[in-house]
Parts: sequence; structure tokens; C-alpha cells
Amino acid sequence: MLNPVELFVGLRYLRARRRTRFVSFITLISLLGISLGVAALIVILSVMNGFEGELRSRLLSMTAHGSVAGHNGVTRDWEALVDEVRAEPGVKAAAPFIQMEGMIRSGRELFAVVVHGVDPAYERELSGEMINMIEGSLEVLQPGERSIILGRMLAFDLGARIGDSVVLLVPRPVGDGTLEAVLERFVLRGVFEAGVQDHDSVLALAHADDVAVILDRGDAVSSVRFRAEDVMAAPMIARALQARLGDEFVTSDWTIENGSYFRAIRLEKMMMSLILSLIIGVAAFNIVASLVMVVTDKTTDIAVLRTLGMAPQGVVKIFFVQGAIIGWAGVAIGVALGVILAINVPTIVPILEQTLGFQIMPGDVYYVTQIPSELELRDVLVIAIAAFVLTSLATLYPARRAALVNPAAALRYE
Repeated sequence: MLNPVELFVGLRYLRARRRTRFVSFITLISLLGISLGVAALIVILSVMNGFEGELRSRLLSMTAHGSVAGHNGVTRDWEALVDEVRAEPGVKAAAPFIQMEGMIRSGRELFAVVVHGVDPAYERELSGEMINMIEGSLEVLQPGERSIILGRMLAFDLGARIGDSVVLLVPRPVGDGTLEAVLERFVLRGVFEAGVQDHDSVLALAHADDVAVILDRGDAVSSVRFRAEDVMAAPMIARALQARLGDEFVTSDWTIENGSYFRAIRLEKMMMSLILSLIIGVAAFNIVASLVMVVTDKTTDIAVLRTLGMAPQGVVKIFFVQGAIIGWAGVAIGVALGVILAINVPTIVPILEQTLGFQIMPGDVYYVTQIPSELELRDVLVIAIAAFVLTSLATLYPARRAALVNPAAALRYE
């Protein structure tokens, strides 16, 4: 524990004028470096959190939070399974789903397509509000009418407009295990935009009954999808459904199906954190340099304190106080600055764009034209604690060096 003498001397050394202004300059640079490093870390992680949330919402706008499927992708008696899934605590809605892959053509060019067969009566409750329809609605999908809804980029590539016919080329399995090509004509009745290229350029929606007829599935579907009340609880719900339904079914959730996207974001967050942590590391080394200079400047004072009976541990605490206050003040300023900037990123970025005369994220390149920010208390606490620890450790070497000053040698020529 610090006693009043050690605290008083440490604070006095912090306020005292140096024989050379260079020591004070290094101290100021250290404080500013820590502040900027902490603030930059908080802002960058908040922006990365915002992008992760934006990506999650866009990905899940066209997919559910989880699914339950029979083995080999064939799920029969799906009405009863829908009721079973809905009965699970935390599940908001459930709907049948059937998937078909193939090629699509409007003129002469063929494009890959993944058709999601849905039932509007169920899908409206599951994801109707999440789908960003540019033209049309889910209600245009009626059984037997061969209506289809395309992603915006896919419709653009095909050059198709509402009311135009498109041809689907679908491989359908036959009895002997081979595939036969099936040509089916659909009418474009709607266009959606998810904001994710993998969805907008390949996805299409059709009625589940029409897709089942093409694949000769009868009344079977691929799976039953569900949407959770809390998206982060979807993995737990999937595990609970697996345990309750048994080995006859296989469950999955969005963290598995879209795991590569979120692993990439986590990797980017980790690398950005490591890179920006170097700023705090350099500032911490500046604290070491400035304290070493202070120790050299105060050698005589240290010798006098030791002669008056102060123990080496007391000298260590004096210089620990001095270095810790520099570091902790920098961390406090950085946290305050970072939180303010992170909260106001959506306001600050447009001002910068208007001032500098360019758009940071143009709409013709990125789907997201505004930089999102999502401040998390956990990130702020981790950054602050890590910076506190690092700056505290930076004071140990100079403080230990001060404690090793020999009073006799220091006062010999005084």
C-alpha cells in the first residue's frame, strides 16, 4: 500500500519542472499516444461490430435462424414437424422449405440459380418483414402459377422485367440414380434486394409446391426452418431441438451455415486490434524512456530519500505513482474520446465526407453506404483494463532502477 509520503513525492515529481524540457515533451507524447491508441481501438472495434451486425441482419433477411431436416435432405410429414418446432421455447415462427439448384435463362445466357421453395402462408410469419421487396410481394407466389421472385442482381443480369418469362434448367434425380435435365418456364413476379451479393446474384423464390413437383418430391420438403425471438439464442435452440427430436432429424443454425463470414470478421477484428495495440505499446515504451530520464535527473533526490531512511520499495512506489498516473490519465482520456467518437460515427462520417469532398463507401461499390457503429461495453472494459495493465508494467523497470541507486555513490561529489 502507498503511504502519504510516497504519494506526495510521486505527485510532486510529476508536477516539477525538468532540467530539460525534452523529458516533459516525451511525457506528453506518451499520454497522447496512449489516448489515441485506446480511442482508435474502441472506434475500430465498434465499427467492426456494426459491420458484423449489418452483415448478420442482411444474411438472415433471406435465411432463417436455424433449421430441422430429415436425413438425406428429405423431410416428410412436415406439418407435424412445424408444430413441434414452434412448441420449442424461444422459437418465434417456423416454416417449410425446399431448395433446388440449377441454371436460369431469359435470353441466350445461362446463370446459376438457387431456388428457395417457400409457402407464403408460413413464410410471411417467418421472414416476410425481413425480405426487402423492391417489386411485388410474397403473395404473388401461388401454387400452380409458376411465379418466381428473383434477386436484384440476378434479374439485372438476365435483363428480365416483371411479367417476363424465364426458363429454369434443373437436374432431377431418376430411379436408377442418374440425373435428367428438366426445363421449366416461370414468370417473373417480383424482385428483392438482400444487400449481400451471394443472395442478390443467385437466389430466387418460388412456391414450395411448384418446386416439389419439379423435383418429384411429392409432399416432402427439404427442411423446416425456424426464427428465434433472440438471434443469438438460435444455436442453443437448435441443440435443444436435436435432443428432443432425436437422431431422425438433423438440426443446424445460422452460425454454422454462415460461419465463414463471421470467422472472417473475427479475424479482421483480431488483426486490427493487434495492429492498433502497437500504438499503445509504443506509448508505453515512451513512458519507460521518460521515467528513466527522470530517474537520472533525480538521482541526488533519491539518494537523499534513501539516506533519510526510505526503503527501496518506497522509491519503487514513488516512480510507480508517477508513471501510473501518466498511463492511467491517457487511458481515461482515450476511453472517453473513443466512446464519444464511436457513438457519433454515423454523424461524424457524413461531415467528413462533405468536408473532404468524397464518399468513403460509395453505393456503386459497397452495399453498405453508411459506416455502422455498435459500441459494446465488453470491448471498452477489455481495452481499458489491458491498457491499464500495460502502462502499469511499463513503470516497473524505471522504478526498480531508481531503487538500485547507491546513496553513497550519488552523494559523493555533492
